[in-house]
Amino acid sequence: MSVIVNHSMSDQFYCYKMPRLIAKVESKGNGIKTVIVNMVDVAKVLNRPPMYSTKYFGCEVGAQTQFDVKNDRYIVSGSHEANKLQDMLDGFIKKFVLCPECENPETDLHVNPKKQTIGNSCKACGYRGMLDTHHKLCTFILKNPPENSDSGTGKKEKEKKNRKGKDKENGSVSSSETPPPPTPSMKSVLRMLWKKRKMMIGGRIQAQRRRMDEISDHVKVLTLSDDLERTAEERVNILFDFVKKKKEEGVIDSSDKL
Repeated sequence: MSVIVNHSMSDQFYCYKMPRLIAKVESKGNGIKTVIVNMVDVAKVLNRPPMYSTKYFGCEVGAQTQFDVKNDRYIVSGSHEANKLQDMLDGFIKKFVLCPECENPETDLHVNPKKQTIGNSCKACGYRGMLDTHHKLCTFILKNPPENSDSGTGKKEKEKKNRKGKDKENGSVSSSETPPPPTPSMKSVLRMLWKKRKMMIGGRIQAQRRRMDEISDHVKVLTLSDDLERTAEERVNILFDFVKKKKEEGVIDSSDKL
């Protein structure tokens, strides 16, 4: 069975509802206690840790409370009826859940233990304000801020930074942070390009030297032949014909510079 979150609302179309509290009395004598069976389900609807409302009950009746988070057992010492606890829950909702402006339960608490303040923000109307910290429960909230509070977020970020710092000190890197490949420096790039350029120039020079040596050998043959007895003009013509022939054979390239 469900009940509306804000009992002051008379609108039949009010959509914010929560399960009715189920309480179970256990043990007898001095060890008697009341277990709130569905405290976790109710707390999810109110967007508050289940220990907050349980501790509120303890403050209101002057009883000790116990929290067994692993087994979802939230206990108030003594024998308490479910209807009585349900009425107390309405007081908790009014003080620590409902927005003071629009009275909707779509709120978040922002706890700052250093400044000893508890802020309240509403996702429905945009309200932001501070809670009155005179209630005894506020001391418990300041010591046990919710996970989505400002202090909780800062703590997680701090722990994350500490883990990163330890990883760096140990010389290890997490799997989610693969180091980028090393980028070559400008000097190494220029050195590599210069080597390639040097090899290309050296190859061209060697090719030209081979061609020049071939021409020189042929010229030597000319000087050792009977052509020395010819006139200068005839020798020039012979050299011209020789060069022309080699050019046609592809031995001499027109782009070569002697």
